[in-house]
Amino acid sequence: MSSNSEKIRELVSRREEARLGGGIKRIEAQHAKGKLTARERIELLLDDGSFEEYDMFVTHRTKSMDNEKYYSDGVVTGRGTIDGRLIYVYSQDFTIFGGSLSETFAAKVCKVLDEAMKVGAPVIGLNDSGGARIQEGVRSLAGYAEIFQRNILASGSVPQISAVFGPCAGGAVYSPALTDFILMTENTSYMFVTGPKVVQTVTGEVISTEDLGGATVHATKSGVSHFLTETEEEGLLLIRKLLSYLPQNNLEDPPVLDNSDPIDRLEESLNQIIPDSANKPYDVKDIVKATIDNADFLEVQRNYAKNIVTGFARYNGRPVGIVANQPLFLAGVLDINASRKAARFVRFCDAFNIPLVTFVDVPGFLPGSAQEYGGIILHGAKLLFAYGEATVPKVTITLRKSYGGAHDVMSSKQLRGDVNYAWPTAEIAVMGAKGAIEVLEGRNISQIEDPEEKAKYILQKETEYTEKFANPYQAAKYGYIDDIIEPRNTRFRIIRSLEALATKKQVNPPKKHSNIPL
Repeated sequence: MSSNSEKIRELVSRREEARLGGGIKRIEAQHAKGKLTARERIELLLDDGSFEEYDMFVTHRTKSMDNEKYYSDGVVTGRGTIDGRLIYVYSQDFTIFGGSLSETFAAKVCKVLDEAMKVGAPVIGLNDSGGARIQEGVRSLAGYAEIFQRNILASGSVPQISAVFGPCAGGAVYSPALTDFILMTENTSYMFVTGPKVVQTVTGEVISTEDLGGATVHATKSGVSHFLTETEEEGLLLIRKLLSYLPQNNLEDPPVLDNSDPIDRLEESLNQIIPDSANKPYDVKDIVKATIDNADFLEVQRNYAKNIVTGFARYNGRPVGIVANQPLFLAGVLDINASRKAARFVRFCDAFNIPLVTFVDVPGFLPGSAQEYGGIILHGAKLLFAYGEATVPKVTITLRKSYGGAHDVMSSKQLRGDVNYAWPTAEIAVMGAKGAIEVLEGRNISQIEDPEEKAKYILQKETEYTEKFANPYQAAKYGYIDDIIEPRNTRFRIIRSLEALATKKQVNPPKKHSNIPL
């Protein structure tokens, strides 16, 4: 019988074997592709020495593959801490059977998802897999579905973040898609339901892997990815930063940090930032950064639907979600993509008790048959629904244009906006002066034959309309705007509002769940 020391030596030996994954050669091949190994990723992500691994000695149960077995079976799972806060993690190991998912692989992932739900801690999935393990057939498909089910149950309960650091194809894409945020890296990661070869066979279209499902495609065109980084190291640091804005679960508030930026800091530049011409653009991110703590803004989906800006920031140390129309792109108009982007972000913030600060400069919804055929009515309703359903503190600042239905959608007082401010430059009306005069004075205008007289009449009526309607005082008269504020004081007014709303309690009517217009 072996002595205790021999048994311990055996344990140490087996651990060393497990940590090598698929072996030195496969690790070298992983590095040659510019990718880290599963365990290297975990080491960079978590606090030093905090990782506690689960199921290190698990192997597959497929008889036809008995001649080739590896400890951990293609995924490293466990728990650790980030900035001292508990985190659960699973990291797919491409050096073992290409990171393909087996029955035991899935069971390991399900175990950490179940435990994270029990204790109320975020889950981070690091994806790098060739997909389902073909030799296991339906058992691997069942394994995916088991993971999907847990992603669904965890949604809105604990934050879920997915990083795609390699291939993620076929059914495998749906686990990241069910989580809150997806991060991808340039040149080394891709996602698609069907690969280029199948696409060519079925449709005849010839397309590269990168053009079909590369990181840039999903960051700019599909909106599938929320963050795009050049390297895995950058991506892992970004995940750590993202988590600093989030609570552990839906029953907790996000962490409040010490703040070195004076709350009463006046930002004189804001008094002049809105151009004199209503048709001239400006960068709304300049306004956001001027008002938040230390100009520190973590933008979400930066390269997608640029006509609306979403992201995380802090006011006096309190995390908030920022939504802002962006006049630099499409004049800040709401279209299908912008509505979807902002609606999902608003719902995430509401699920995890993160207050919403909205900066409004919106001329309306984008007109045209392409938008109508694409369902702008339904997609616009998503954003409307998200704001109306949200019970977190909501502070809204109207900067310039706020026209028509888009005014209602952007966290208006009637959608239970808690504090609604406007700058003196705000134009809150059914529509802009030009369109309004065409509707109201069209018959009179058509009867004027002299071009000069016609132009003079139109200018006169547009000026009258602007003075009467396109200003914040009409809305303030009815209490739809709580106050008209000097732009330079915006930071202080937002912070005071958020502090007053910190104990807000609001509950929606009891129901199984709402039927959001999907």
